[in-house]
Amino acid sequence: MQEDLRFPIGEFDRDLELTAEARRSRIEVINALPDKVAAAVTGLTDVQLDTPYRPGGWTVRQTVHHIADSHSNSLTRFKLALTEDTTPTIKPYYEERWAELADSKLPIEVSLAMIGAIHTRWSALLASMSEADFQKSFIHPETGEWTLEAALALYAWHSLHHTAHINRLREREGW
Repeated sequence: MQEDLRFPIGEFDRDLELTAEARRSRIEVINALPDKVAAAVTGLTDVQLDTPYRPGGWTVRQTVHHIADSHSNSLTRFKLALTEDTTPTIKPYYEERWAELADSKLPIEVSLAMIGAIHTRWSALLASMSEADFQKSFIHPETGEWTLEAALALYAWHSLHHTAHINRLREREGW
């Protein structure tokens, strides 16, 4: 059976486990992402960084910049859900268009620093959240209502998903 290069760890399943242990594990994934993605790109040349992780997919460089874009949006969504008086409707964005902008061609160190800073703040926020906080939600106009518990699961999956894209490409290419 051939690996699905789009979903190297499988697609996200919204039917998620809701236990304290599952939450702790997801928070650890969020905490660990800056080091994991930095390790995944260590030693890559510009040519390797500009290699797509799959035919028709983003380059490694675009993927790193996408993680910074996506996770900065997620941190904002968490903060909106935690602070608004009513369930906020968030603004989606065209990630594929963002990946084509000039800032997605910058050296990856820019976004690695951004990912580190975002995850430092996000980890502090997650550590401060109560059980009730994880039940707060936001509305995504395209995918509906998301509790922060479910959003945490999605972004833990997202962290593993894109790190796997990079690591699997390195394995296939022998880098």
